[in-house]
This record gives sequence, C-alpha cells and structure tokens, in this order.
Amino acid sequence: MFELTYCPQCGQKLTKKELPLDGLIPYCEQCGDFRFPFFSVAVSMIIMNEGGDQVLLIKQYGKDSYILVAGYVNKGENAEDSCRRELMEELHLTAKSLHFNRSQYFAPSNTLMLNYTVTVDQAEKVSPNEEIDAWNWLSIDEARRQIRPNSLARTFLLEYLNKCKLDR
Repeated sequence: MFELTYCPQCGQKLTKKELPLDGLIPYCEQCGDFRFPFFSVAVSMIIMNEGGDQVLLIKQYGKDSYILVAGYVNKGENAEDSCRRELMEELHLTAKSLHFNRSQYFAPSNTLMLNYTVTVDQAEKVSPNEEIDAWNWLSIDEARRQIRPNSLARTFLLEYLNKCKLDR
C-alpha cells in the first residue's frame, strides 16, 4: 500500500508515531498531525437493461476483452453522482436507478473501487465518447463468458449475477 513519506501540508519528512488502536502511523512533527494514506476512489457499474436480461459491457484502451464502465470520483462529488456523470460522459445514457453492490481496494492503482448496478432504458441511444473502443448489450450468459478474465470487473459482475441468480 502507498505510504506517505512527506507531509502533504508542509512538506516536512514524516516520522512514525504510535496511535492507540491504529499502531505506527506517519506523523508530522511540524504540524502535530497524523497523516493517513491517500488513495483514489472510483466507481464501476454493472449496466443492466430494464428487463434485467442484458448487460452493457465496453472495451477500452485497445484491449480485446469486455469490462465494466468505471471512473474516478471527483473532489466534492458523491459516488452516486459519479455513476450518473460517468454514464453520461462515456455513453450518453441516463441512469433510471442505481444500487450499491460492494467495494474492494484495487492495489495496482491504489484505488478503492465502489461497484454499483445501474439500470438504463435500452431503447436510449448509446453514443460512446472517445474513451470507448467498442460496446455491446450482452445476454447474462454471454456477459459471464465475455467479461475480462482475472479482473476486478469480472469479480464484481459474477458476484452480482450469482447473488441475483441472473442466468437467463
């Protein structure tokens, strides 16, 4: 996990100091404050049609496998608004409903991922931006097969589908 070496407030080199119940935590002698690790927060979305029998998956960055739509939470923005914004920015779709599924820390990008299920009107025209290489509405079974192997997107999608027993 990423650990701070210098105080983000004053630039002073941090030392380790015991904090009851938390252990050794980076501490700024100059500011007199503990400095907890920084990490990013992002949302990922399982986009479902209103019938609940199809999932919209995307391809990005020249990769040949499907993933979930995802994006970072902006400063001052809540996660639900991030879902709505990312959905509109990347696909020009409007969320009819959204529900939180679960979270998981993703070490490669030092990011806390928050996963949601978003329902959209499948009749609404998908108009992807330049970040999206390809997209497709897939049946539940096809989505299970096509989601990128060994990915957090796959973990989120399969856990959701298994929990909801969506195997039409």
